[in-house]
Amino acid sequence: MTPSAVESPAGLIITGCTVLTHDDQEEIGFLENAAVVVRDGVVEEVTDAGAVAGRAADEWIDARGQVALPGLINCHTHAPMAALRGLAEDLPTEAWFNDVVWPVESNLTERDVTLGARLACAEMIRAGVTCFADHYFHMDAVAEVVAASGMRALLGEAYFSSQGSQGRERSLEFALRHRGAAGGRITTALAPHAPYTVDDADLAATAELARAHGLPVHLHAAENRDQTEASLARHGVTPVEVLHRTGILDTDVLIAHGTGIVESDLPLLAHARGLTAVATAPRGYLKFAWPTTTPVRALRDIGVPVGLATDGAASNNSLDVWESMALTSLIQKSTEGDPRWLTARQALHHATLQSACAVGLEGSVGRIAPGHRADLVLVDLTGPHTQPVHDLAATLVHSARAADVRTTVVDGRILMRDRRLLTVDVPGTVRELDERLPALVDRGHGRRIQEYDT
Repeated sequence: MTPSAVESPAGLIITGCTVLTHDDQEEIGFLENAAVVVRDGVVEEVTDAGAVAGRAADEWIDARGQVALPGLINCHTHAPMAALRGLAEDLPTEAWFNDVVWPVESNLTERDVTLGARLACAEMIRAGVTCFADHYFHMDAVAEVVAASGMRALLGEAYFSSQGSQGRERSLEFALRHRGAAGGRITTALAPHAPYTVDDADLAATAELARAHGLPVHLHAAENRDQTEASLARHGVTPVEVLHRTGILDTDVLIAHGTGIVESDLPLLAHARGLTAVATAPRGYLKFAWPTTTPVRALRDIGVPVGLATDGAASNNSLDVWESMALTSLIQKSTEGDPRWLTARQALHHATLQSACAVGLEGSVGRIAPGHRADLVLVDLTGPHTQPVHDLAATLVHSARAADVRTTVVDGRILMRDRRLLTVDVPGTVRELDERLPALVDRGHGRRIQEYDT
């Protein structure tokens, strides 16, 4: 211990917990009776609990009986759509978009987006999500909510080719204006909606802008097998091939869903010049009865990281990454016909390091280690549904729930302590949102922001 460490108190010390760790081979492990020392928003030390006895800190948390995990990352969502939770149920994809969601989204105001994003951030903080990748409209409002809530986020202003060049320009302006905002907690991306709503010329222009300004791209592509088959029938190429020929795969790109990725796409993804990642949100695929899921094993074999996601609450009904983690493991076992894949330890790896890589934050978040930002959560495993613990990884993935998260920390700041949310006024948000709902959900005008016709 250096003299300076003795003289100045740490910002936060968490002691007595079990810490999820990653070794040099990125295998997870668990360090028992440990302590985490945080200074200036960064993990300074992970050590034995006894080593911090008597040290001074601005905040001190006794976390006995709890597990410290890297904060979960929601790699693809539309946070403001929390305001539309449960509005479009039991519908096929085309009707979900055309009959409900896109007519309602034509009513969206910036205030609606603010309230939906607040609700979403509160839900995610309570569920141990410390960072999310968002792809939506009126994103200045979302950036303000992220800054106020204390979360971390990768944000992109979505656009369609039907908006003309102005949509693409607004996406770029947003990305440049907010890059590095909220003390560095906000990173940004260009956000074309999808190859079926953004034409090749716009995608190529987006790729050029991404390279020129050092920005990643976040978009939907090969969301389901129907989209891939429709693209082949109409254009003779898959959606992934569209990304290749327009240069999107020459940039860092986060692809949402990818359940329509086919075998011929894999070499293109494997040899992409940029960092290519895929976000999987399995609950929505089950709700829409899509016949395939994200090919996690095939993507792993070619070195493409797969992060965990929920999609928006209008399709998923929740922003619970714990559920995504369990479902990813279970669905992959069923799809592959192999109970040895995907294991609980592998699922935790996807929820932490791979998700951090997917949103472009590898080396900054995704693990509790010296030099990483102090984004972490404490999970209480003393409940009857998590006892006894024979396999800690399995308990975390298959038994623990979002409600077991006791404390959420981002950049060393406590956003929730002992289940008490500290940065978002949920009752006030819900009251105002309820007052605005009749105007928001009205579909009598007959408008749509877009047409779903893949």
